[in-house]
Amino acid sequence: MRTSSIATTLLLWAGAVSAKQCSYGDNPQIIAHTGTPVGTEIVVTNSTLYVSEPKCKKPKIGVLYLTDAFSIQFVNNKLLADSFARAGYLTVAPDMFNNDPAPFDLATPGFNATEWTLRHNPTAIHPILAKGVAYLRSKNVSKVVAAGYCFGGRYAFRMLAAGMGVDVGFSAHPSLLEDSEILAIQGPISLAAAEVDAMMPPARKTAIEGLLATQVAQPYQVSLYGGTAHGFAVRANISDPEQKFGKEAAFYQ
Repeated sequence: MRTSSIATTLLLWAGAVSAKQCSYGDNPQIIAHTGTPVGTEIVVTNSTLYVSEPKCKKPKIGVLYLTDAFSIQFVNNKLLADSFARAGYLTVAPDMFNNDPAPFDLATPGFNATEWTLRHNPTAIHPILAKGVAYLRSKNVSKVVAAGYCFGGRYAFRMLAAGMGVDVGFSAHPSLLEDSEILAIQGPISLAAAEVDAMMPPARKTAIEGLLATQVAQPYQVSLYGGTAHGFAVRANISDPEQKFGKEAAFYQ
């Protein structure tokens, strides 16, 4: 793999001057698995953004948090966004589906996953994500990181394409990721994979690694977490030590 770690890249970007103002990643209580979200929802031109701010002054790095299909209405997504803020990063999680998240039980009567996915396509979602990037840039961050999970994991790659305003990406168990989206990235990418994942089975994971290794001229990192299933980086059963480790290690990845 052509990288030390994406976390190291972020710390180098933060710089010595910023480190005096923002303490990046050294709080042992960074990750919140349960509790009450502490961020704020704001509306920017008809799109809702969940904003979580670090306590430090003038953060230099912003995180564009790209949710799973349950969006910011799912408390775990807000808690993870808050966790990034506690690590020292200004964090914005757009409501990617304009108050139309998938139900937590995808077998809910009347819910058609195919229709929902077609409705929330890249043409619909990218303008919403652009508002999140614009908000972060308006706060004078020097770098923007896209951190995407499940449905949002695909968009971590898409937002690394030229002209999207994102500098580095992290993608956990991405869904529906296409080869063309991998080949188009223009910055470092880190990928967290589950042991059991119908959306990214072993053969697909191997193919993705092959593309990153041979056809993408960007630093990359791929980590596979044993004892985990699709969604673990957001929805892990933290009473299971393997799942809890996987979720926390993927956060720091």
